[in-house]
Amino acid sequence: MPTLDVCVVGEINLDLILYGLPKELVLDRELLASGLALTLGSSSAIFAHNLAMLGNKVGFISKTGGDALGKMALERLSVAGVDVGHVRQATGRTATGVTVVLPYLNQRYILTYPGTMFELQYSDIDMGYVRSARHLHVSSFFLHRALRQRIADLFRQAKAAGLSTSLDTNDDPENKWDRDLLEVLKYVDVFLPNDREAKKIARTDDLSQAINLLAGLAKVVVVKRGSSAAMCRSGQEMCSLIPPSVKPVDDVGAGDSFDAGFIHQYLTGAKLEDCLAFANVAGAYSTTREGGTEAFRDRAALTNFVRQHWSAKAGS
Repeated sequence: MPTLDVCVVGEINLDLILYGLPKELVLDRELLASGLALTLGSSSAIFAHNLAMLGNKVGFISKTGGDALGKMALERLSVAGVDVGHVRQATGRTATGVTVVLPYLNQRYILTYPGTMFELQYSDIDMGYVRSARHLHVSSFFLHRALRQRIADLFRQAKAAGLSTSLDTNDDPENKWDRDLLEVLKYVDVFLPNDREAKKIARTDDLSQAINLLAGLAKVVVVKRGSSAAMCRSGQEMCSLIPPSVKPVDDVGAGDSFDAGFIHQYLTGAKLEDCLAFANVAGAYSTTREGGTEAFRDRAALTNFVRQHWSAKAGS
């Protein structure tokens, strides 16, 4: 019997978020921010943290540097109940990654030092541990430079072992969107791009065309669209739902929280429409605090928000 609900293979770093920036960032000027947050970052870690806070048994495979940033990130995951016993520490001088996020109105600058996320490789993965889970999730496909050539193998073995699978590519910093991803999607049960990523991967400006192409590869395609209606397609089944309206602090990690909400319900065998509805709730809730995990660290507020925005939907 599986001992984990979900095994997450991915990157880990902290997010440094600076609020209240001026409209223009001018070189050689000392610009002032009005607020700061240092939170758990990276798509994989945010997903793992929030999925665990929703009550799932989550294991995490990653690589950190032997530095304070890595220790802080692992501590945040451990407190949430994530098993970090299979996170490897780099033997060289490479530090744990960090992302600097500079929000401005409804947009943001994102600058990442990848650090050890570029060094995670297939040999760092204990496949026995992966097979101890019901489900495999991978995030940040294009950031895994050492692992990327073997991600298809990872998914293929997971499927052969009977696991369900999910993938969120996130952005491609090189903006190439290479076609090796399409081979991986053949082994993906739930693919979770946002609107822009779906169109980039499919190489079209038409979202409907993009979904049609991707739905021919992955079993379920779920497209995140911020405050607009999220969309879900499986075969000929299609649904779309608008997320709850909230007063957002920022949207850092909202997509990863959405992913966690969807997989949380997916693992129960829920209907796709209910998975999408709960994903919308999780994504919206994430935006009520700074960063991608701070809202989920407040269990009481999380329970209250879910009761308020999910119970009515589930009972309808």
